[in-house]
Amino acid sequence: MSFSKWIGGALGWSFGGPIGAIIGVALGSFIDSVSNGKGSPFLEQGQQGRRPTYRTQPGQRPQTQSGDFEVSLLILSSIIIKADGKQDQRELDFVRQQFVNMYGKERANHAFKLFKGINNQNNISTRQVCLQIKHMMDHPSRLQLMHFLFGIAKADGTVTDDEERQIYTMAGYLGISSRDYESIKAMFYNSSDNAYKVLEIDKSATVDDIKKAYRKMAKKYHPDKVIHLGKEHQNGAEEKFRQVQMAYEQLQKERGF
Repeated sequence: MSFSKWIGGALGWSFGGPIGAIIGVALGSFIDSVSNGKGSPFLEQGQQGRRPTYRTQPGQRPQTQSGDFEVSLLILSSIIIKADGKQDQRELDFVRQQFVNMYGKERANHAFKLFKGINNQNNISTRQVCLQIKHMMDHPSRLQLMHFLFGIAKADGTVTDDEERQIYTMAGYLGISSRDYESIKAMFYNSSDNAYKVLEIDKSATVDDIKKAYRKMAKKYHPDKVIHLGKEHQNGAEEKFRQVQMAYEQLQKERGF
């Protein structure tokens, strides 16, 4: 599959708005349909920031496709990687490997071709991008984005203060609650109360509270919550689900129930 066919067929709502404009700029110099003088309908639509029409009920979000998630991930990953003022090769390698794991080598290569164009842009508005994602993407998918972003930041061995502040800012714009943010963050840190944070409870929780919290979080982070994004993202969601199970098992041992 050619690059232009991949990018043209992969997107839904991210075809327009500020995200579409960012992609349009990234595509400008290398999309193959432009090189032969024919132009690119996608490029034109992205630069103008137009949104396609959707068949949805009033107040209902359009379906987020795998490509929408993929492009959102590329843009936010670029912002995170540059948050501490440098681009660590380990972080770039982490992003590439995760895309290979999710999509296979060919699609990952296409994604990184686009990523390079995105990464060269210095005027990306974090707020505008995140607000578009918040408006168009469902909550479970946004939680999955946050999990991936922490993984990128941790890829070089530690999450810097600058990276953490950037992810925290993104979480606010994305409509992620402080409890959800702390739950996902705790999956990447080692501390005595991490299991409680993952389950969104405090150390004073009773055994019944812990059991209720586990059922709630297992439901929230179940891979089927992102089934609409495709099998590749269900696999990624399984890691969050495992972290919930591990937190619960740790508290079972500590509390003896």
